[in-house]
Amino acid sequence: MALAIQSTEISGDGGAGTISQINFAEGSQVKFIKNRVDELDEKNFWFKYSLIEGDGMMDKLENITYEVKLESTADGGSINKMTSTYHTKGDFVLTEEEIRAGKEKVLAMYKVGEAYLLQNPDAYA
Repeated sequence: MALAIQSTEISGDGGAGTISQINFAEGSQVKFIKNRVDELDEKNFWFKYSLIEGDGMMDKLENITYEVKLESTADGGSINKMTSTYHTKGDFVLTEEEIRAGKEKVLAMYKVGEAYLLQNPDAYA
């Protein structure tokens, strides 16, 4: 799945409660997603955020919560460890295939972000 970000809209200071909407370019399978920062621990490189709106499965999900921990590596890089918790509506049960597809979408998003940061080191330096 090719993803290209068209624009982002951020409401907040980046801390808990901040809402970000990512709008994808025409032709993407996903039109937009909206995330909320739930908790942020800058000292320990850990944060928790929730996918609260977007295309796809949101008619069957209340939200998806992600806990992310960044750990440094000996070569100066980092490892991203993520745990996802799916909060479904009613008695809906996700299949392993749906969970796998969701994971692939999240990984694709991270690859888009990584590519941008590698091309634009001034964006985070």
